[in-house]
Amino acid sequence: MSAAELPGFSTSRFRDEREADWIAFDLLLTKLEKRGAKALSSEELLELPILYRATLSSLSIARATSLDKALLDHLEALSIRGYFLVYGVRETRWSRTRRFFLYDWPAAVRSVWKETIIIALIITLGALTSWSLVAHNPEWYFNFVPEEMSGGRDPRATVEFLKSTIGHGKAAAGDEESALHMFAAFLFTHNSGVSIMSFALGFAFGVPTMMLEYYQGIGLGAMLAVFTGKGLGVDFGGWLFIHGTTELFAAALSGAAGLRIGTAVVFPGARGRLEAASDAGRVAGKVMVGVILMLLVAGLLEGFGRQLITDTLLRYGIGTLMLLFWLAYYYIPRREDVA
Repeated sequence: MSAAELPGFSTSRFRDEREADWIAFDLLLTKLEKRGAKALSSEELLELPILYRATLSSLSIARATSLDKALLDHLEALSIRGYFLVYGVRETRWSRTRRFFLYDWPAAVRSVWKETIIIALIITLGALTSWSLVAHNPEWYFNFVPEEMSGGRDPRATVEFLKSTIGHGKAAAGDEESALHMFAAFLFTHNSGVSIMSFALGFAFGVPTMMLEYYQGIGLGAMLAVFTGKGLGVDFGGWLFIHGTTELFAAALSGAAGLRIGTAVVFPGARGRLEAASDAGRVAGKVMVGVILMLLVAGLLEGFGRQLITDTLLRYGIGTLMLLFWLAYYYIPRREDVA
């Protein structure tokens, strides 16, 4: 039934009788949004639910009598806004931050566990491929590792030089220590860039993501082959392990986030592709916020811990502790997750 069909009903009279309540409710909501509940007096706090119910009543009548769409939209928006402010749970910025670190980020990582395993296997495959080729023919090394990334670590280097570049042996001069810091900075920047790109290109059905992650393992395996060939595999592993468990874990997660988006585009299920990609993007976005933080931790371990700690066993110990920390942080469910 339309408004015109109701005896004695007048749209202008409806507005005149009720608009004052809408305006008062809008002003109280604005005050609550800007300054919080403490800014409201006792009278205003008591008035808030009354005005909310009055607005809902007006909305119900407006729908039943088919008032103009602009008024209907206004009342709907005001009612929704009022619901969240009056009855919704309002979290402080600290509460939202705490919730992200305790629940949202770990839950997002757990949800992409299948993709994480796939990416970890791809990185491992890349490392095994280059390691096998370089171990049988050292000339392959120069096809896998660019000159600026190797920092002199190549099959032509002496054992003494290679030992000095990982914090063992006698360094010739301060130039080698400076080169070591430059290499560490380059390696971190390179790996971080690859991780972010592997996520960003996930929308292309996940194919570029898997290729980039495979490439991530290629350089690692090639360099490992060089040090292993000189009898320094264990020492190089310790040099890499102290930060690598965090950095490579972050790389696997970034690839998993990109792969989640790619698979959502290819296999949207009952949803549309855009909706599936949007849902996957929300999960992947939470994972990537964590990945950036992990890369920062890896950068600190790489820039300071790896340079200051030269004992191989201690390096392995720190790397193992970091790996156990990330595994426990991500994969041990919290009570609130289950609830």
